[in-house]
Amino acid sequence: MVSVPDAVVLQDGETVVEEPMGPEDWSEMAMEARCRAGDEKADRWRSLGIVWRNVILMALLHIGAAYSILVIPRAKPLTWVWSYVCFIVTALGVTAGAHRLWSHRSYRAKLPLRVFLAAANSMAFQNDIYEWARDHRVHHKFSETDADPHNATRGFFFAHIGWLFVRKHRDVIEKGKKLDVTDLLADPVVQFQRRYYKTSVLIMCFLVPTVVPWYFWGETLWNSYFLASILRYTVSLNVTWLVNSAAHMYGNRPYDQNISPRENRWVTFGAIGEGFHNFHHTFPFDYSTSEFGLRFNPTTCFIDLMCWMGLASNRKKASVEIIQSRKLRTGDGSYGAVNSTQHKEA
Repeated sequence: MVSVPDAVVLQDGETVVEEPMGPEDWSEMAMEARCRAGDEKADRWRSLGIVWRNVILMALLHIGAAYSILVIPRAKPLTWVWSYVCFIVTALGVTAGAHRLWSHRSYRAKLPLRVFLAAANSMAFQNDIYEWARDHRVHHKFSETDADPHNATRGFFFAHIGWLFVRKHRDVIEKGKKLDVTDLLADPVVQFQRRYYKTSVLIMCFLVPTVVPWYFWGETLWNSYFLASILRYTVSLNVTWLVNSAAHMYGNRPYDQNISPRENRWVTFGAIGEGFHNFHHTFPFDYSTSEFGLRFNPTTCFIDLMCWMGLASNRKKASVEIIQSRKLRTGDGSYGAVNSTQHKEA
């Protein structure tokens, strides 16, 4: 056996003596390796389709919300109350409006109520009603697949906020085009809001919450802007996102243990009744999104009040027998028959 030194290379029978590699050569190789790694990393980011505008805006929004906490002690008590009122109106624009009325058609609303809910939805600033309802229908029909806009199988961060940081998966777009949305296209309130969405957001999400405390009880514009607009908006976004993330990962599944959505009491509290998520995905047509009626469900209270006032009607509800049968057939056993019996008696 013939040993060949490291600096010697055999080429076509000839012996070629190479110069030993010095520090500069190693530095050049290391730099080339780093460049290749950087290119590969950049390719991965590009393949994800990062929407940097959304990343930057959401970062700034949450920084502003963190600062808003420091403003709370300096604001007047009436401004605290007003901020909470704006939060409730914002939440109703999503829960009673875009979700239960326009996405699922679980009840009917007369024109004055639809106008109010559309204005409240603009205060929520979570896309216009048409786009929100269309994407939500895709979410239900293709839950936990690539066609689901906030597919929870891609992790908590993606389901919570990450889905807004990347471009929609092509399946979301393709499946969304195949859904029947003629009811949304035929609703003049939905179309009016869509046409003037940016203007309505500017007025309802930022201008009205900021100006009212300043005009009526002499609050500073700085305080009212950061509390009633920025902090309120950020909190309302996150409690809505928790329905997509936490309520798809944490909790029990008393109605269908074969699907991802769960019953999550903390989300129920924050999202004014939207945390009964296993029930909702099992019976999406139910206007209450829960078998417990008014309990822990301010949105249901609001819809019932609107019915009492004559502004809403035709509330759809899953029967006690259907609920009980489904629990026995596919539930995880965490809710017993007593719940449905109590609900029936009530």
